[in-house]
Amino acid sequence: MNLPMTPLQINRRAFLAGSGLSLGSAALSSLLAGDAGVTQSRPRYLLPKAKAKRVIFLCMAGGPSHLETFDYKPKLDELNGKAMPESFTKGQPIAQLQGKELKVQGHLTKFKQYGSGAQYVSDYLPWTAKMADDIAIVRSMVTEQINHDPAHTFMNTGTAISGRPSMGSWVNYGLGSEAEDLPGFVVMTSVGGRNPQPIASRQWSAGFLPSRFQGVEFNATGDPVHYLRNPEGVSPGEQRKLVDAITSLDRHRNQAIRDPETDTRIAAYEMAFRMQASVPELMDVSGEPQHILDMYGAKPGDGSYASNCLLARKLAEKGVRFIHLYHRGWDHHGDLQKYMDTCCGLTDKPTWALIQDLKQRGMLEDTLVIWGGEFGRTPMFQGKGGPGRDHHVKGFSMWMAGGGVKGGIGYGETDELGYHAVRDKVQVRDMHATMLHLLGINHQFFTVKHQGLDWKLTGVDHSQVVKPLLA
Repeated sequence: MNLPMTPLQINRRAFLAGSGLSLGSAALSSLLAGDAGVTQSRPRYLLPKAKAKRVIFLCMAGGPSHLETFDYKPKLDELNGKAMPESFTKGQPIAQLQGKELKVQGHLTKFKQYGSGAQYVSDYLPWTAKMADDIAIVRSMVTEQINHDPAHTFMNTGTAISGRPSMGSWVNYGLGSEAEDLPGFVVMTSVGGRNPQPIASRQWSAGFLPSRFQGVEFNATGDPVHYLRNPEGVSPGEQRKLVDAITSLDRHRNQAIRDPETDTRIAAYEMAFRMQASVPELMDVSGEPQHILDMYGAKPGDGSYASNCLLARKLAEKGVRFIHLYHRGWDHHGDLQKYMDTCCGLTDKPTWALIQDLKQRGMLEDTLVIWGGEFGRTPMFQGKGGPGRDHHVKGFSMWMAGGGVKGGIGYGETDELGYHAVRDKVQVRDMHATMLHLLGINHQFFTVKHQGLDWKLTGVDHSQVVKPLLA
């Protein structure tokens, strides 16, 4: 039987919950249970060994075309301009081309083979081509949602239903942060390209998990974090007194009533106070050596993807568990050549620089980097001011690097026109399972009780770790 906690135990609980120790809520609860008269062992979901300590997720928001990046299909060029064979498309979900005459759109760039694995990479990505031996390209991704917002929601939470915890929140909840003065989950966005779709803040929500595990959005320009600075006339010392007073009142309240959300709010106050000193210093990249700035192509305070990649490395060094970068601009229904030039020009070299920087610092081996969008693009022509491609869910490409991933390989395959994934399909939840595995978490046992049900990131459908991707 669980006995009420003593004030000493409450104080210990509040300290651990609000501290920056590398304990997630789930792991922490198992330790605290011993204080309440229950002895629990190591959480069931934790594996004996983890390859990765942290994740950097590079989201090319809008859906980059796999047919102009990593999926070379000679047949596509052979049939360019001809009617799309109905056998591929009949009864298939197509976002905006349904009912229209469908014609094949050939590749709008050239492909070459790179690295020891002879991986196909397009001419739009010359810097990614240089690291072909570092990345594992998955060419058989499939998803379930064909429009941007629900597709992002599905990629981030494993379901299209709003209100569920994001993958960054799950990871933060299960493992906690190693950063004492920074959140465990940080989000940054940049813009450049066609039709930059907005990204709703609920994409990094904690859902039904305690709110302290949600993502915190950092801004590369202006105030790094909204509402972080003290109002005029309020000194750091006065702010410290206020936080201490609130903590003291909560301690007395907890002797009678245990309220996890109140603890969460107190922990947020404490974190905000610590961030007032740490975040401005962190976000200032002007102190970085010039050769590092040049490698990324970063200019301090410009809000670019390049600067965000550099900040991602700094956040990783500080112990942040999950770092999510969005680059908005990949929705290429028309003018595909123009906007691929734009988007790849803004993201290709900084992505390479991030991988090289992590590698040079000995961090790539325990940092999992994931690159991709919410879906792919169709093999069919869609012209709005020039050749373009519609949204596509039946087959697209992503890549992973570092953190226990086998570099220099390709996995999976689409059909001869790049429409259907036909070999070694990888569902979004399979990617989640693989990510969790590399972090030392068994996705099958990583559950949270909510509304009488055991919830998990990988859902109730069968999901599996993609073992051929593991080093």
